[in-house]
Amino acid sequence: MREERTDRTGQQVPRSRSGAIGRRFPRTGTEPVTARSPLRLRLALAGIFLPLFVAGCVLFGVWAADAGPDDSPGRGPLIFLSAVCAFLALTAFVDLLVVLRRLRGERATGR
Repeated sequence: MREERTDRTGQQVPRSRSGAIGRRFPRTGTEPVTARSPLRLRLALAGIFLPLFVAGCVLFGVWAADAGPDDSPGRGPLIFLSAVCAFLALTAFVDLLVVLRRLRGERATGR
């Protein structure tokens, strides 16, 4: 038979909060309520890296288009690098949108 799980105070902990995936002990303090992300830093990083990744995507794409059959690196690795840069540019763009939305929300609530 399975033993019941308890927290530090001896109270039973629900199964959803008792394992390695769930929380073992209940949260204390105000940290979950007051935790804040450094939005200005994320905004700066996304603003810097978005154009860099777009430029890398274009550069590798043009280089892949001009690559001949005997060139090194070949067309395949250049297309792969272009796709990686495109994915990272998309990620930076989405992060930029999320950060701008959160900053707009903070301004509206006056935090």
